[in-house]
Amino acid sequence: MNKAITDGVVLMPPPFEAGLDVWSSQDGTPGSDTYLSAANAGFVPADQDFAGCLEMQKTQTVQRLRYMGETPLLPGCYLKITARVKAISGALPTVRIAGWAGGAGGVNVAGVPQTGPAVALQSYGRVTEVSAIVGAGARSGVDMVWGGLPLYGHFGLDLTGANGGIVRIDDLVIEDITSVFHRDMMNWVDVRDYGAVGDGVADDRAAFVAADQAAAGRRILVSNGTYRIGQSLTINSRIQFEGRLTMPTEAILSLTRDFDLPAYIDAFGDEVLGFRKAFQALLNNVDHESLDLGGRRIQLRAPIDMAAAVPNRTQFAQRRHIRNGQFFVEENAAWATDVFTSQATYALGDPLRLTGVANVANIPVGSLIEGNGVGREVYVRDKNVGTGEITLSMPLFDAAGTQTYTFRRFKYILDFSGFSQLSRFSMSDIEFLCGGRASGIMLAPTGLTFHVKDCFFTTPRDRGITSIGIGCQGMLIDRCQFLSNEIQTRAQDRASIALNCNANDVKLRNNRITQFRHFAVLGGTASIIAGNHWFQGDDEPGGVRTGGLILTSSHNRATIIGNYIDNCFIEWTNEHDPEPAFSSEFSFSALSVTGNIFQAIDVAPWFRFFVVKPHGAGHFISGLTMTGNVFRAIRGDIDRVEHVDTSFADLDYGRMRNILVQGNLFNSVVQGIVNPFAIQHTQNTAAETWVVNAAGPLPFGGFVQQVEAVVARGPIRNTSNVIRYEMPHAVTEQGPARNQVHLGWPQAVTGAVSVMARMDNP
Repeated sequence: MNKAITDGVVLMPPPFEAGLDVWSSQDGTPGSDTYLSAANAGFVPADQDFAGCLEMQKTQTVQRLRYMGETPLLPGCYLKITARVKAISGALPTVRIAGWAGGAGGVNVAGVPQTGPAVALQSYGRVTEVSAIVGAGARSGVDMVWGGLPLYGHFGLDLTGANGGIVRIDDLVIEDITSVFHRDMMNWVDVRDYGAVGDGVADDRAAFVAADQAAAGRRILVSNGTYRIGQSLTINSRIQFEGRLTMPTEAILSLTRDFDLPAYIDAFGDEVLGFRKAFQALLNNVDHESLDLGGRRIQLRAPIDMAAAVPNRTQFAQRRHIRNGQFFVEENAAWATDVFTSQATYALGDPLRLTGVANVANIPVGSLIEGNGVGREVYVRDKNVGTGEITLSMPLFDAAGTQTYTFRRFKYILDFSGFSQLSRFSMSDIEFLCGGRASGIMLAPTGLTFHVKDCFFTTPRDRGITSIGIGCQGMLIDRCQFLSNEIQTRAQDRASIALNCNANDVKLRNNRITQFRHFAVLGGTASIIAGNHWFQGDDEPGGVRTGGLILTSSHNRATIIGNYIDNCFIEWTNEHDPEPAFSSEFSFSALSVTGNIFQAIDVAPWFRFFVVKPHGAGHFISGLTMTGNVFRAIRGDIDRVEHVDTSFADLDYGRMRNILVQGNLFNSVVQGIVNPFAIQHTQNTAAETWVVNAAGPLPFGGFVQQVEAVVARGPIRNTSNVIRYEMPHAVTEQGPARNQVHLGWPQAVTGAVSVMARMDNP
């Protein structure tokens, strides 16, 4: 690069023969004394070595010669100032190149070196060349490192040493030698050429800004060194890091042209810090909607507090995405679960709050709560230290009063709980290698449509994905793998859970989940669970099985379709109802279970695939569709596929409504179920009242509440063998178990009928 050629920049001062009025005996600034008519200087038109030259007698301790023109010092340029000098008579002086560094407003930039190396003249008549290089960057060979503040210089030379000597000075030469350090054909600019020091102490931000402005399509090179950037910095050019950056936590580095994790790792020299700074930039308008991890593995020795990485934001609701990488958890005490116990009070009138919490300051937000009357997956959503209160993620079903609770704070690879709200955030193609040491993701307390797709959650210690509030509203989990750390553990001894949610409209689609205690604990409604395969078996003969899908909202409105439900069951409860006894709500209703494959291997005969577990009295089913499912047991039969768990309460079978169970297949199931059910009854002994037994096929051991049709399957004959054409009347809910239908005839008859009965009121 040569700015005199490429940009027409004038660097060379005029020759002495043009006049000495532009040559100062001071610092070269306007108004300083010149050598015009000076007693100790004059122009010599002919010299055998120099042709025209300046002859000067040294009369001052430092005899200065400065060109009064402003020689520009452009960012990234390096200038070489050369003087040829010879002694004529008298004392032999020492000569050095010198300059006055001019900054904005015409003031001298103090603190930068303004003289070059000194050279002592050794003899008379011998031409000695003296030179110095000036520029912004601290490069090898640069004599006067001026940084990025000086804009121009008044250049010349100094004579030092004894006075009285006479010297002759050839015309001063100033040339652009930037090409010595880098040539125009190079597609980069170095931040050191724009004043960056790289000592980890000086703030180099201004140099980075100058380099970015000068790059003009070229890359910025951050050469070796440690560069302190004191405040937020945006780089609009491509950038390459050989050196490293240090920045305050609150300062944002926005690499708009190289926004990916590898660039941030290169910038900070640390995978975790690079990820934190890249995530900070992602949420601060870096002109990108996604962060590419570049296929990199990030080694973690502690959880990443995602909110702490972005201290200027407590909530975020624009679409942002992280993709394509891996988190690997290393052994470290930082992953250990924190456990606290504390006494607190729960009141039904305030179902999402614990009050009077002892030592509330010590209990972390995001802690799992355990205690009497506490349902599964209830978390600390928020806390108020001043009032001693904790906000719950879900109500407690039987905990009114004061008791001691246990709080367990699991540790997560990515912990978003510090945000008050996070919406429209998604992640894809990421493997969370938890290593049995850490959990996967903890969501923010509130937010919409958190989306995880095509990710692996490998061997989480406690949880795969945890919602501590309603940050799971509209959550989507698609095509993910959840691989348990408890594969070798008996099913009933497992404790880890793949995921939970508390809010509505969750979509779980096409995931694969292996051998957790539970696949999902869903506390909301209107969810879609489609195309998943979850299996929870073990090698125990006649083994115990746990619930795979746990639904805790009674009025559920969920669709469970096309799943492979393997060695576990669907459990439908109301354990998150603060008043679990039925009052005026919809009760257990609005659930569709369609087209699923249910399979169990080597289980006890009492195993069931579908379990309803009311936590209070008076409930009933008032909306359930079970159609097109396949139920299969391998290596042993099971008695039935459905069951009511009466650990807390039974159902009110007299109030069952809108239950459709049809078109299901049963393999190695002793008693299939169907509703409505066509009962084939043959009466061989003449009787006026036929007792038709509906026990068995009707779901949940329900009562026969309705008879929709009675159809004769042949002649109905009286005791005289005469065909009768009267129709019977039907009386339902007969017998001790109320599962019989009595058909009343005008006279004693025999024959066969088909009775269409149902255990509900449609």
